[in-house]
Amino acid sequence: MTVEVRETSAPEGDLLGEWLAPLRLEGVFASRWTVHAPWGLRGDQERNAILHYVHSGECAITMPGPSEPVVLRAGELAVFPYGAAHELADRPGRPTTPLDLLLPGRPAGTATELRVDGPGPATELLCGGLHYDETAVSPLYRALPEILVLDREMLADEPLLAGTLDRLAGGARDGAPGARLVALRAFELVFVLALRVALGRLGDTSPALRALRHPGIGRALLAIQTRFAEPWTLASLAREANMSRSAFATTFTRLVGEAPARHLNGRRMREAARLLDETALPLGVLPERVGYRSAVGFHLSFRRHFGTPPGEYRRTRTASR
Repeated sequence: MTVEVRETSAPEGDLLGEWLAPLRLEGVFASRWTVHAPWGLRGDQERNAILHYVHSGECAITMPGPSEPVVLRAGELAVFPYGAAHELADRPGRPTTPLDLLLPGRPAGTATELRVDGPGPATELLCGGLHYDETAVSPLYRALPEILVLDREMLADEPLLAGTLDRLAGGARDGAPGARLVALRAFELVFVLALRVALGRLGDTSPALRALRHPGIGRALLAIQTRFAEPWTLASLAREANMSRSAFATTFTRLVGEAPARHLNGRRMREAARLLDETALPLGVLPERVGYRSAVGFHLSFRRHFGTPPGEYRRTRTASR
């Protein structure tokens, strides 16, 4: 018998994967709600991503400002990439109770059940608060829409995403060994798959998503994300994007929300922070590792970005752990 083994590699240019990897999901607060109408809850701005999945029934999401309420039906998912404030109720306009009164704190690594009794129809929800390292968040991530809604048609095309959501909503074997780690990885999978669907299906709804899909800007963003230590200039980034310097600079700034040089520097600073936090590399090695030829320039840039010098940053993060 002859067995042939072929190596396969991931497709080049996985910008979404490279973009999300540094977020480093640190923990999840999970809750399952069974709420009977009338009900209404209000959540303030949070420092983590949030998702709501309707297992059965339906609910209405209302954001601050003039936007229309969003009705979320059974089998549909709403993702708040950076925890925007919103109201959740059985119908728009319902009086709301602050979520902090019913679920105070909501620390990562815990799970709970929420029940609201009433005479009306029931809605079953899976809700998650996904905590990530804020220092790793890029401006492009924060330029995502405040809310991304994946309807049943979108989820039907992603059986892995839909199946994972259903298993999480069912709460199977919460007390089993390793349940916390399994839940963390499952929510992480849901988060990445949901953003991938949003990138593919909702790509015209925000500059950030259009930036990731733009052929030239996407190539430049991938280069900045993965090859930040190279001596990039505006001209070399424009060549990478196969665009003229002026067109590249204008398009990049419009879609990403900041100039190429500033975005590159931010990526280098986030990598420096990661190395300070996760490794014992000497401070003198860091400038070259993140693309600086001058130690003085690196220290000044780091202090401007984080408000503290590299050595103090490392001591503070070590002490907090």
